[in-house]
Amino acid sequence: MDESCPLLDARAGHRQKLCGSNYPLSIAFIVVNEFCERFSYYGMRAVLTLYFINFFHWDENLSTSVYHAFSALCYFTPVIGAIMADSWLGKYKTIIYLSIVYVVGHLIKSVGAIPSLGNQVVHVVLSMVGLFLIALGTGGIKPCVSAFGGDQFEEEHTSERSKFFSVFYLSINAGSLISTFVTPVLRGDVKCFGEDCYPLAFGVPAALMVLALVVFIAGSGLYRKTPPEGNVLLEVCKCIGFAIKNRLKNRSRQIPKRDHWLDWASEKYSKKLIGEVKMVTRVLFLFIPLPMFWALFDQQGSRWTLQATKMNADFGIYVLQPDQMQFLNPLLILVFIPIFDLGLYPLINMCKFNFTPIRKMATGMILAGMAFGLAAIVEVKINETDMPQLVPKESLIQVLNLAKNPVQVTIQDQHLFQQPTEAFQNPAEYSKLILNGEQQSLHFTLQHQGLSLGFNYTVKEKSVYSLIVFEAEGSLSSRLITDLEAKPENGLAAVRFINGLSQDVNLTVDSKRFIAIQKNYSVSEYMLLERDKYDDGRCITEAGEFTLDLGLLDFGASYTVVITNMSRGALQIWKSEDIKANNVHMAWQLPQYLLISAGEVMFSITGLAFSYSQSPASMKSVLQAGWLLTVAFGNAFVLIIAQAAPMAQWAEFVLFTVLLFAVCIIFSIMGYFYVSVDPEDLQEKEEKRETPSRGNMISLITQKTKL
Repeated sequence: MDESCPLLDARAGHRQKLCGSNYPLSIAFIVVNEFCERFSYYGMRAVLTLYFINFFHWDENLSTSVYHAFSALCYFTPVIGAIMADSWLGKYKTIIYLSIVYVVGHLIKSVGAIPSLGNQVVHVVLSMVGLFLIALGTGGIKPCVSAFGGDQFEEEHTSERSKFFSVFYLSINAGSLISTFVTPVLRGDVKCFGEDCYPLAFGVPAALMVLALVVFIAGSGLYRKTPPEGNVLLEVCKCIGFAIKNRLKNRSRQIPKRDHWLDWASEKYSKKLIGEVKMVTRVLFLFIPLPMFWALFDQQGSRWTLQATKMNADFGIYVLQPDQMQFLNPLLILVFIPIFDLGLYPLINMCKFNFTPIRKMATGMILAGMAFGLAAIVEVKINETDMPQLVPKESLIQVLNLAKNPVQVTIQDQHLFQQPTEAFQNPAEYSKLILNGEQQSLHFTLQHQGLSLGFNYTVKEKSVYSLIVFEAEGSLSSRLITDLEAKPENGLAAVRFINGLSQDVNLTVDSKRFIAIQKNYSVSEYMLLERDKYDDGRCITEAGEFTLDLGLLDFGASYTVVITNMSRGALQIWKSEDIKANNVHMAWQLPQYLLISAGEVMFSITGLAFSYSQSPASMKSVLQAGWLLTVAFGNAFVLIIAQAAPMAQWAEFVLFTVLLFAVCIIFSIMGYFYVSVDPEDLQEKEEKRETPSRGNMISLITQKTKL
């Protein structure tokens, strides 16, 4: 062993240290464990919403609701983990046992994503069981790992412990940043079982969680393992419960009043504990408005991801997956923290502005509300390329003139198509048909080179049609075909083919998909394809094999491709864009991510630091539990809104903006009347303040039930 790098410290009970420092070697295992676990959690969660949409074919509201139900559960379960660690198993065993539950949940989730394994019910059951176990695991170990890391340090090494927590926080953000960028690539760019590879996207996070467990167990011999000392959260809850119960039992006017409602717990609990609980309840009261911030913040993985699926993701050198945009948040957090701490806050202090923690948190709320205001504006611009929302007794129609000369189309009782439709003219937009019932038989008149021909077609309400006009056997003919009623989901492109040749054709579009289309203007079904340039397709006819060049099939567009003729050994096609491509670029989401990430720095980090400064050391875990519960209730609120009040997406964004601004006003008023205190000073005052002694309480009802 190198004597210049002693690894043994007698004061620490022969615990190994990192070379030339007071850092225990055990913290290296804890930091690596945390990185792997956060990679596992955030990587799995990044693709979760699109998994519900694409794999289960759930609608957006149900997918959003289940996503936020899972997120809420992840922040309710830390209370269970804290109780297990402090009252029963200790931190080390709690981390081990719940990590095993965590791994099992990941494995079940990954298996449930294999398409060939069972039917839809099997997939849903496996996925929900897996998510429940993951929520129990990640939430259960959340309050234990950081505290267990802090336990590894000697009391005198406070500076090293503080730096450890900085490295620990960095590992969390590094795991989140890398995983939210990588797992969407595994999902979208890798294909397995003929579709997006969700088994791989869930399997890699599962492997990282297995690695996290192995690394943590590998350091077992190096850890300082403190035995459970009782859970202070339970003590606080019992104290509050006893005070309420005691007060209700002693409502008689003959019984002297007490200065504070918690003083009614003095028959059973010490003045010190009651004083500390009073300090905690003052801060917890300020927590009441906070869930609304998290209701907005956690929609990055649901509503904002769904918004990204309707945008143009081509950044030139790279096409971003819609669920990859979430990586901006951890990236911006890592950038903003030093900027705010070393630049913005000192600059504000130089301006003599008292930027208190309450004001910082209120500013963070305002920034998050502004982010959702921008999201609403982006959503309105996205909707401009959507198909019109049809109401009863309405339909849409366009004319595709595949003849050689202009055609004038007239429809019974409709005032549409005032000008003739030129040959192979790209239709500008669909025209609206007004019907007299759920369906109606309409007479179509076609005027072509002085001739007039009539056709009757039945049109159904809330449907979209194309009238294709073509020449067959020397005369004009037509056909009414059904079009897509909405844009293709998830940024896919839809394409169908019309065979204008006098012979059948077999098409190969992307080396995997084969289409057989009969002759004389037969129409194929729609095919959904990833956005790409398709210039190497094949078309096989009786005359031979030809190259099929479709060009770019863009995000969210719908195309009709007409095979017109063969000349000089080449295939001639005409492509019509029936539904416009997504024309709002995904980069327009960047401002809302900037605002909400800046809001998180000002709200979350400031809020935790402020609440910790306002409570005694023994109550830090209670405030941590309260803080995590605000995240849980925020996610539960999104679930309620998505299920109870479905509305247009832009309107929902506006609703959340208004709600957060209203809550911000309430929080600011509460903060205005809040007086910051030093917990030690307040505790001294509580100890000096006189309260009725137990000897004076013989006449109280509680004396009969004293334990």
